Amino acid sequence: MSESQSERPFLLDVSRLVWRAWRGGLPTGIDRVCQVYVKHFGVRSRAVVQRKGFHFTLSPTDSDALFEQLLANEPVRAKLLAFAAKAFARTIGHSPRPGAIYLNVGHTGLNEPSLPRWIKRHRLRAVYLIHDLIPLTYPQFCREGEAEKHERRMSNVLTSAAGVIGNSQATLDELAAFARGRGKSMPPSVSAWLGGGDFPIDAKPRHASRPHFVVVGTIEGRKNHQMLLNVWRKIVAERGPEAPLLVIIGQRGWQAEDVFERLDRLGELEGHILEMGSCDDDELAGWIAGAQALLMPSCAEGYGLPVVEALQLGARVIASDLPVYREIAGESPTYLNPSDEAAWKHAIEAFSDKADERIAPLPAFHAPTWQEHFEKVDGWLSTL
Repeated sequence: MSESQSERPFLLDVSRLVWRAWRGGLPTGIDRVCQVYVKHFGVRSRAVVQRKGFHFTLSPTDSDALFEQLLANEPVRAKLLAFAAKAFARTIGHSPRPGAIYLNVGHTGLNEPSLPRWIKRHRLRAVYLIHDLIPLTYPQFCREGEAEKHERRMSNVLTSAAGVIGNSQATLDELAAFARGRGKSMPPSVSAWLGGGDFPIDAKPRHASRPHFVVVGTIEGRKNHQMLLNVWRKIVAERGPEAPLLVIIGQRGWQAEDVFERLDRLGELEGHILEMGSCDDDELAGWIAGAQALLMPSCAEGYGLPVVEALQLGARVIASDLPVYREIAGESPTYLNPSDEAAWKHAIEAFSDKADERIAPLPAFHAPTWQEHFEKVDGWLSTL
């Protein structure tokens, strides 16, 4: 990435990616969105990094160097430390250009009171990509204190935003309801679905020794793995060795200690549950493509990329009846109440044989793309 002009029209906040690179670990879904925004906006942006209420706006040259490091997807802690010592020192005395568009697409720092003040002081036009309001709508599924933190995030967004990008209309509707509930106005907004990245849609299906189902995502309370384990216990009790295999792909998260305990002591489910903490995209695509169906029994979702990826692969999907799923996937999935164990058991048994006459043909599906996302976002940004 390179551009010689000193004034670039965008200020791209990469704080989330910097701290993720510093800590190490696998990128989350939001991290991947941040990386795609770096690829798209980097050449037109100066990097912004927040730290303890301070905001550092890097020069174009230093921004390009940082963007390159953050997209490398390799251990960069030593490089970051050496880079920061010089690059941050060069920001002293330099302020962002008034009127520039500040992009924060990772939620990082939105709860800090210093952020709206910094935006106002430098007369910036702040644009935020909002991923979900789950800590406010379903606080029981989040870490302690997260609801209060998210309340501050969304309040600061409404106070300081020149515009808001929603990953779905469902997310924007929830933000609008939050604004009404607090007597605040909703900023100009646009709904732009997220693309699926370079997911291998031509993957070779992977088959186990018997029919299998897949559930994908961090193992946390709202993902509702507990309900699936209850269903599998009943199926195994009835079918024994003929029961299908449940493949759980995702890292262990939070608010799901009861699920972790059951996975550590499978008992009668031994041999019927396969837990995989992580796998690469090719392996993931193979498991989904070979499955009887992807299972998504979540109680709440901000978007639901696994549903999009499964439908891209031509796989069946059984999902909770959530507004965001209906928005992005239409009538392609089979929708069920996430708390109705009997309905999930019935559907899973029916899908155990893909030739079952009760299963309707899969409708045609057009997956959202990043090109479509940015065509919509770029056009909308030009109106601010």
